[in-house]
Amino acid sequence: MKTKLLSLAAVLLISQSMMAQFHVGAKAGANIIKIDGKSFKDQFKYGYHVGGFAEIGFGHKLGIQPEVLFNQYATVVDSNFSHIYQNAFKNNNVKLNYLSIPVLLNYKLFGNFLSLQAGSQFGILINKSKTLLQNGGNAFKDGDLAMIGGVQVKLSSFRLNGRYVIGLNNINDLGNQDKWTSQGFQLSVGLAL
Repeated sequence: MKTKLLSLAAVLLISQSMMAQFHVGAKAGANIIKIDGKSFKDQFKYGYHVGGFAEIGFGHKLGIQPEVLFNQYATVVDSNFSHIYQNAFKNNNVKLNYLSIPVLLNYKLFGNFLSLQAGSQFGILINKSKTLLQNGGNAFKDGDLAMIGGVQVKLSSFRLNGRYVIGLNNINDLGNQDKWTSQGFQLSVGLAL
């Protein structure tokens, strides 16, 4: 009987400490992204992101932060695009909408106030930007894999994030004429519930 009570007490203490290190919340912010490649202007454009996150702590220093975000990337087609791809429209503005799933490792530097973040992000293209080509073909691949590095500041329930995101794979779905990758910054504000 005593061993059962001790086991129950141990389980309660462990679950209490785990719940103290688990938070969910919502976040939103700005994307400052560019698409690299000969077909696009070499400039950063603004987009946005909105979604949710979870914080799962492991001890005093480490934690994992999975997220689900709606990400919008914007870019401008360069004049080279029509020379490389003959069937292009005249509209030069391109918006890509992704359902992104970043998974980050958090390393706490100064207590709970400041954390370094690093991890990966997989994005699923939900708007295929078919208006880019006259024949209605897909200009961009359905998925994007990226690496993320940044910082997070905790102020009570508020979270402030600054991140650098760099795409790892070619998102061009029109052939091997030009390699397209994404890179840029994300700034966001979140609220842990």
